Amino acid sequence: MDLIYKGKTKDVYQDKDGEIVLFFKDDMTGKDGKFDPGENQVGLTVEGSGKAGLKMTSYFFEKINAAGIPTHYIDANIEDRQMRVKKVSVFGHGLEVICRYRAVGSFIRRYGDYIEEGAPLNAYVEMTLKDDERQDPLINKAGLEALNILKPGEYDEIAKLTVKISDIIKEELAQKGLELYDIKLEFGRDEKTGEVLLIDEISGGNMRVFDKDGKYIEPLEFGEYLF
Repeated sequence: MDLIYKGKTKDVYQDKDGEIVLFFKDDMTGKDGKFDPGENQVGLTVEGSGKAGLKMTSYFFEKINAAGIPTHYIDANIEDRQMRVKKVSVFGHGLEVICRYRAVGSFIRRYGDYIEEGAPLNAYVEMTLKDDERQDPLINKAGLEALNILKPGEYDEIAKLTVKISDIIKEELAQKGLELYDIKLEFGRDEKTGEVLLIDEISGGNMRVFDKDGKYIEPLEFGEYLF
């Protein structure tokens, strides 16, 4: 396979048939050896995390596809840590969409004067530009359209899809006795049709989850609850 892009937690390849394949690495985002989904650098390497991330990603993508929500997911080979996906173009250099059910992480760091940590939020959606140098700045609808990153109407479409997808994941976790506090998703356009699709991955590295006693669930512990 030909390497197209080398990412922090995944590498992107094109196989001999021209199809796109994502390879899940054992690298995780964080700082000083501690995992943090909000960090934009590799903070640690954990053996088995790539396979665990792909297993969860394929599990959730199959549920989301079954719900009729468009994604880039085609299929996955868990043992080889490979996921086959549709060809997509990203928004700008990458647009991340966060759905928040409780005030934690960067949200509480920004708005802590107005809300207590852990206070409920009603599926609050915010978007950030993928830009390591500028610490992934927040951006609103007007800014995304002014910069020609999104076309008119796409912001609202992405926001609605984000809540639908996040609610599916939140409900699935609730059935296992877990609560989703927040989740980070990414979207792009199908290169063939122009349709807005959910892309990237859905794993413990993209969300904060706690049990009914308020204990934070480490990303690699998810498998014990889900599978």
